[in-house]
Amino acid sequence: MLWGVHMVETGVQRTFGPKLRAFLARATRHRLTAFGAGATVTIALQSSTATALMLTAFAAGGLVELGPALAVMLGANVGTTLVVQALSFDVVALAPLLVLAGVFLFRRAEDAPRDFGRVLIGLGLVLTALHQFLALLEPVVADPRAHALLAQIGDYTPAAVLLAALLTWAAHSSVVTVLLAMSLVAKGVAPLEMGIGMVLGANLGSALNPLLEGAGRRDPAARRLPLGNLVTRLIGLAVAGAAFSEIAAYAPRLGPTPARALADFHTLFNLTIAVVFLPFVRPFARALVRFLPTPEVPDPGAPLHLDPQARETPAVALGLAAREALRMSDVVAEMLTGLRQILTASSRAQMEAVRRLDDVLDKLNAAIKAYLLSIPPETLAPKDSERLAQVLAFATNLEHAGDLVDRNLLSVAARKLKRGVNFSAEGEAEIIALVDRLSANLRTAAALFVSGDVGAARLLAAEKETFRAIESEAVTAHFRRLQSGQSDTVETSSLHLDALRDLKRINSHLVEGAAYPLLEASGALRATRLRPAGKAG
Repeated sequence: MLWGVHMVETGVQRTFGPKLRAFLARATRHRLTAFGAGATVTIALQSSTATALMLTAFAAGGLVELGPALAVMLGANVGTTLVVQALSFDVVALAPLLVLAGVFLFRRAEDAPRDFGRVLIGLGLVLTALHQFLALLEPVVADPRAHALLAQIGDYTPAAVLLAALLTWAAHSSVVTVLLAMSLVAKGVAPLEMGIGMVLGANLGSALNPLLEGAGRRDPAARRLPLGNLVTRLIGLAVAGAAFSEIAAYAPRLGPTPARALADFHTLFNLTIAVVFLPFVRPFARALVRFLPTPEVPDPGAPLHLDPQARETPAVALGLAAREALRMSDVVAEMLTGLRQILTASSRAQMEAVRRLDDVLDKLNAAIKAYLLSIPPETLAPKDSERLAQVLAFATNLEHAGDLVDRNLLSVAARKLKRGVNFSAEGEAEIIALVDRLSANLRTAAALFVSGDVGAARLLAAEKETFRAIESEAVTAHFRRLQSGQSDTVETSSLHLDALRDLKRINSHLVEGAAYPLLEASGALRATRLRPAGKAG
């Protein structure tokens, strides 16, 4: 059953994911349409938890306002009760047909139809699991000890609520818990009062997953929506607890059988919460914002030294831009340090941290470019124009170096982690040695950018040839290990060669960003490395 619900959820997201997101974005302009959208999407996903996690990410990113998002969640909670209503009927005969059709689509079709096959297989599994579960309950029904145990739990409603909440949290699905409660009540294993307690617990448990597992748990903006959803459930639970005796007395009238009455109570409970809270979603949203305000966190990618007033004095403006470019070199140094750690012991958290540093580089580079290009050209002396080009070249090449770390070298580490392989000891030592050499060259490039010393520029330019030779030796050693049949070398061959190539490209950017502009300005840079034709050898 759990796997079937998972297949339905992932299949719908893969088939209709972008359309679902666009649909939610359009529907949240009004609270009533937002409510309807929440119910519709949840019926498609078979899970209010999936809707909540998706919507939490939208609200945290500012794509959806908090008030309409709360209305969507009220609709999602009603939508999941309609899923229970549909599955509570005797539709098990459809299960083989759904699985057969799903397998056919999954094997024969491509793209969206193939993913929709997952949905059909999942629905078939859910229906089959429910039928088998009811059959498995037969021996339990005949056991007097089970009756006694469940009766004792039923006599203490908070225990039933707590157990159901924990089961729902673990299963990531209130549908499973409510269907279980209906099965127990239908077979006479549990009293209706215990079933009501389990339904209330399922509603509580389904509100815990988005709060505990949603993206950006430390971000107040990401916690507002799941917290608001939990608060509405807690208030509904408190009211239902206070009036539990009256509810237990009235509940049998909601359906022709105890199981149907339980399903109808589940729907009525969530509809009542929606009717009460829907008119007040915007004031409730404002209260949540006050309770969880967004802290003033400085943007690490925001420039610190680019004073707009200094643009009238180019020498000062260029000095400020150079200081900002040096911040970029510090960010690249931090990226290389993180890369070194990742290549020796891959960590997804560390990868994300390094990726965020590349975003900082992009912002700083864009700010430096915009600042330099806004300096009035007529105020620039020849030396100022030369320095402006040097700053632009340094910043641009640092940004390119960061892109290589982010898009290429982190990709190597991610593929290595996904495959569960490691570089050979010799191969890893070669790569780490090149990373360390890059870090040293980066420090030299930053010092050269400040000093402008042509002699130091020559030394850094010569490092390009040295780095190329070291990389070539590492490639040769790698091929020797391949020929000897080292298993870890064979498994990581393409990854190793990609890493060596990209490290060499980063070193080239450091040389071209810091040394070449100075050598070109002093006339010490050759136009080409090629010998004249006819003189080769």
